[in-house]
Amino acid sequence: MKMTLIIRNCRMLGMVATIAVAATLPALAQKPYSVEDRWKVGGEGGWDYLLADSSVQRLYITHGGRVEVLDAATGKSIGAITGLKGTHGVALDDSGRYGYISDGGANAVVVFDRKSLQTVTSISAGTNPDGIVFEPVTKTVWAFNGRSKDVTVIDTNTQKVIATVALPGKPEFPVADGKGFVFDNIEDKNMIVRLDAKDPKVTATWSVSPCESPSGLAIDRAGRRLFAVCDEKKMAVVNADTGKVIATPAIGDGPDAAGYDSKSNLAFSSNGEGSVTIVDASNGSYKVKQTLATQQGARTMTLDPVTGKIYVVTAQFGPRPAATASNPRPRPAIVPGSFTVIVAGHE
Repeated sequence: MKMTLIIRNCRMLGMVATIAVAATLPALAQKPYSVEDRWKVGGEGGWDYLLADSSVQRLYITHGGRVEVLDAATGKSIGAITGLKGTHGVALDDSGRYGYISDGGANAVVVFDRKSLQTVTSISAGTNPDGIVFEPVTKTVWAFNGRSKDVTVIDTNTQKVIATVALPGKPEFPVADGKGFVFDNIEDKNMIVRLDAKDPKVTATWSVSPCESPSGLAIDRAGRRLFAVCDEKKMAVVNADTGKVIATPAIGDGPDAAGYDSKSNLAFSSNGEGSVTIVDASNGSYKVKQTLATQQGARTMTLDPVTGKIYVVTAQFGPRPAATASNPRPRPAIVPGSFTVIVAGHE
């Protein structure tokens, strides 16, 4: 009888300990993000996408006619891919050998060796290739052409174009679900398209209304959710199987990129106003968990899925020129040498 009581008490103590540990997990997960570092990269020219390669702790940043390659832990320069005309995005194959740059100014996808950072070949694409993604099932790279409104599909085994797929409008950022499908925002039609990578074609078009002008896109592969960031300070959370808009949490102004962290179940929007909106995607409420102040113009970002760190880039700006009939929304000049990476993380 005493032995039975002892066993029962031990079980009860074990249950209490388990509950206590479980109760502390949300508290630990709720520690806020903060800016941890600022790395001055310098140089001149505009920028677009950046990409973290957690396997080798590298950060790729498209910057005018070059791609900066930084150590993702220290910010020190590893090198650069140069001789380009107007870079937009970077995609990496799953072999660790090649990277692919959408060089919009050259209407090409530039292939580079990831060890030497030397250019291997240049592949003609459509007009102004912008968003770009590697699709792991078919071992293909998809370059979305902003002006010709189509996508160039490249076989990474042969480095040859195997298909060109027409799109219903101007494409923005793409993601792959790891199961043979690619998704992309169509900015001027307020929609997301789904493409079949095995038989390259559009298989679905979904409205993201009331989300307008979607740009950045992220995916929760396990939970089958897409996160599209839009004008009018909205994020559209979309079912990746049905296309249904599940929620539209409020985000900051001027978003351009999105991210999703499967470890913390958080979705991110980087906003040109100088903030990152962090949304709790752990349940159906999709409430904003935090608004992290960054710096004006920091509207593109990448997430390192291993460390959970997010990286945004921006620069200092001069005065905005006066509007004209030919240029009603002029951009302010970038102060030379002020290009900076902002690193944020949480414990």
